[in-house]
Amino acid sequence: MAPAPLAPGSTIGILGGGQLGRMIALAAAPLGLKAHIYAPDAASPAFDVAAAHTVGAYDDEEALARFAKSVDVVTYEFENVPAETARLVASHAPLFPGEKALATTQDRLTEKSFVRDLGLPTPNFAAVDDRASMAAAVGAIGRPAVLKTRRFGYDGKGQTLVREGVALDAALGLMNGQPAILEAFVPFRAEVSVVAARGRDGAFAAWDVVENRHENHILRSSHVPASIKSETAASALAIARKIGQALDYVGVFAVELFLVDGPTGERVVVNEIAPRVHNSGHWTIEGAETSQFEQHVRAIAGWPLGSTVTRGRVTMTNLLGAEAERWREILAEPGSALHLYGKGAPAPGRKMGHVTRVERD
Repeated sequence: MAPAPLAPGSTIGILGGGQLGRMIALAAAPLGLKAHIYAPDAASPAFDVAAAHTVGAYDDEEALARFAKSVDVVTYEFENVPAETARLVASHAPLFPGEKALATTQDRLTEKSFVRDLGLPTPNFAAVDDRASMAAAVGAIGRPAVLKTRRFGYDGKGQTLVREGVALDAALGLMNGQPAILEAFVPFRAEVSVVAARGRDGAFAAWDVVENRHENHILRSSHVPASIKSETAASALAIARKIGQALDYVGVFAVELFLVDGPTGERVVVNEIAPRVHNSGHWTIEGAETSQFEQHVRAIAGWPLGSTVTRGRVTMTNLLGAEAERWREILAEPGSALHLYGKGAPAPGRKMGHVTRVERD
């Protein structure tokens, strides 16, 4: 039996205390909902804006049980929640998105197989567990190709480009003995994403396709609308809808795609699925009628989804490391919307905040 929709005054439990958890908690408050954050780091920035928080390890069964029993629904801000943690929490409170979404997206091989089995375009790939399977994979896929760890990679970590002349043993050694996957290199023109939501009742809503620009594998800026054809955008949205339905997903998720030019014109190829609110959706706070964070709260609460209409041309720029120290300059700029995440000392490449600029139609 499906859980009843939450009533105002209810409490949302959030696994993870980083900036995404912080922004979910901030979005819940105007809707009359409270947030209880569970994270292992006592300095988690989400704690500052939550009604309650628990400092605990993700394998602390007693602390997790107390946390889950104290809230009305549980969600998470990162996809690498341990499977056992998800199972334990789900035994005490509704968990959205569900365990299927986690299991599918935590392992790149499982995720790529899932996408392929749906009949959706994705790069050729093969499992790599040892030297023999690495050689077989390169023989089947060719070079260049990208070797990635199957789990725990993000912002370019845990991956290497296998070009002509690169020794297979050297590339495999960079995986530190972890199971890996070899993917064909995609000569893309641009990287785009669809940020979408699916409600408990199966309702689907997506924002305009986002064009993303990266530096050193880290998202630098997102731009809406993306510079793509309308039929390409429709194809990207259809892909997201199909993925959400197949996962029986509840909440906000993102599908990262490559925009590729070919003999029949441009098309999109699925790169990754993120089962959570996403950096490329931060622009929605000021740039859309409903932010991705409010939408996520609505979805997991069993409430109607909000409008995803865009308010103009939007640019979101991440503030990395010491760039956040320019906060006075940014605040003095007319039309800029500054978000600082309340983290500690800046470090190169660390996401300390973002700034959004909207050119209204």
